[in-house]
Amino acid sequence: MNRYPLWKYAILVIALITGIVYTLPNFFGQAPAVQVSSAKVTVKVDANLTARVEKALSDAQISPDFVQLEGNSIKARFVEIDTQLKAKDAISRALNPDPADPVYIVALNLVSRSPRWLSNLHAFPMYLGLDLRGGVHFLMQVDMKSALTKKAESLTGDVRTMLRDKNIRHAGIRRDGNSLVIAFRDEATRSQADLLLKTQLADVQWTPSTEGLELRLTGTLKPQAMVAVQDAALKQNITTLHNRVNELGVSEPVIQQQGLDRVVVQLPGVQDTAKAKDIIGRTATLELRMVDDSAEAQAALAGSGPVPFGTERFIDRGFGPIIVKRAVVLTGENLNDAQPGFDDHQQAAVHLTVDAKGARIMKDVSRENIGKRMAIILFEKGKGEVVTAPSIRGELGNKFQISGSMTTQEASDTALLLRAGSLAAPMEIIEEKTIGPSLGRENIEKGIASVVWGFAAVAVFMCIYYVLFGVISSLALGFNLLLLLAVLSMLQATLSLPGIAAIALVLGMAIDSNVLINERIREELRGGAAPQAAITMGYERAFATIFDSNVTTLIAGISLLTFGSGPVKGFAIVHCLGILTSMFSSVVFSRALVNLWYGHQKKLKSLSIGQIWKPAPAADQPVAKA
Repeated sequence: MNRYPLWKYAILVIALITGIVYTLPNFFGQAPAVQVSSAKVTVKVDANLTARVEKALSDAQISPDFVQLEGNSIKARFVEIDTQLKAKDAISRALNPDPADPVYIVALNLVSRSPRWLSNLHAFPMYLGLDLRGGVHFLMQVDMKSALTKKAESLTGDVRTMLRDKNIRHAGIRRDGNSLVIAFRDEATRSQADLLLKTQLADVQWTPSTEGLELRLTGTLKPQAMVAVQDAALKQNITTLHNRVNELGVSEPVIQQQGLDRVVVQLPGVQDTAKAKDIIGRTATLELRMVDDSAEAQAALAGSGPVPFGTERFIDRGFGPIIVKRAVVLTGENLNDAQPGFDDHQQAAVHLTVDAKGARIMKDVSRENIGKRMAIILFEKGKGEVVTAPSIRGELGNKFQISGSMTTQEASDTALLLRAGSLAAPMEIIEEKTIGPSLGRENIEKGIASVVWGFAAVAVFMCIYYVLFGVISSLALGFNLLLLLAVLSMLQATLSLPGIAAIALVLGMAIDSNVLINERIREELRGGAAPQAAITMGYERAFATIFDSNVTTLIAGISLLTFGSGPVKGFAIVHCLGILTSMFSSVVFSRALVNLWYGHQKKLKSLSIGQIWKPAPAADQPVAKA
């Protein structure tokens, strides 16, 4: 009756081992490390760089615990801080021959002290949030009006080009705020333009009107199109911020949207607010220029002659030096979008879209330079680097593609560089905070103390009140905490003070399920049921109540997760995960322990579940006698 099949115990053992393995890294603390990341968006961090870092340390006779590639950075762990500082200098000298123009950011950092075998199993500790580790916090507001104004200016050029191509005459096009106003001299021309624009620009609402003797056609972005423009601007800004924050050497930055027009930037471990503001607020520009393939340019590349007049020398990523003309064909302001894809031969390509002004320029320039190369240059901190330099194969318009000897990943990276070179809309820092590491350490100690003392108090009460069943409930509660920490570690979640509060709350809710089960078993025993039957009916009949209460609480947690942001969302994630793990531990794990202890006893006479109070008969109630 109260026996689990072997496969259920096997699942529980696997869950227990998994929980222990993935929770362990959180208890080893942190060790000094050196983090190497790219200082330029055109430079990638890969396995080859790992070998260079290892060689630099070997040449300096420094032995690290390990050197490994994690995401977009390389981390080398050391035992002592003195070794960390020496390693930083050695790696900087090896990777950045010119300190004035660093190719890589070599920064001091902290990583987990957990053994290598845990890292090989991808068992990493949870990240610590700003309130636990210290650092800087920025709340930035995106100027959505500028994003809409930029879109309106782009539409103005597009409309002018469309009307000219179809030979539709107008009396002038002007921008009134974020609306376009087109003037006409006769109704037939306006109707013709109205039909064309409604067909070509589906995102714009066109309204005819009359002002005196002037016939007008006014275009405004539809509400859904305005939302799309604002959302795209916000996402591009977030992507750009991610690229820039890499330079600070922050291993787990938090850059996320808050509301419709705000971005939260949290940089744990960073204390230099001025440097963080400088890097976050930096601007980058994109330029398209023609490549100089003349004999003089080739001689300059070979080192046998000077750079021709009106040209500059740049570095083409992966190909070496290149001579580019100073005259700018297009800038990043004319680029609307860049997406990875495939060409007609199913080869990886980057699809570019430019505005009307850019389309006119590209059409004229490409027609005159078929067979020649055009360089796309990204300027950052006053220094430019060629992202790619494709050949022009035909006349180009507002949409064209870059293809050639590139992989799918290279096409995706190139598209990202072209899109995220600069901010889509200006941002203003409206709130900034600096949290010291000592305050973060105090928060960690107090948070852990609250969870530990809360767990201990609950466990003591359960053991006293429910005796053996209280011990089993306490073990199930510990199993629940273990599973919750393991899941958060596997998800690489960022733990903050609200998350610790959610863990404490989950412990109280989880033990509530065991209280319901234990009281139900007591009730069955009071009703005269045999011990084995009382266990079975107690778990089965309490499950419906447990399920209902947890589902309603889960609905509230999902609501917080959906509509909340920042600390509220962090609380909701831990809360929802805790409900799921508590259902498993309080029902399945505790039942397994009860079955293991009592299941083999065929003639069980009593249960160690505390004092069972039976109601006394009423004074006027007859008592049966033998």
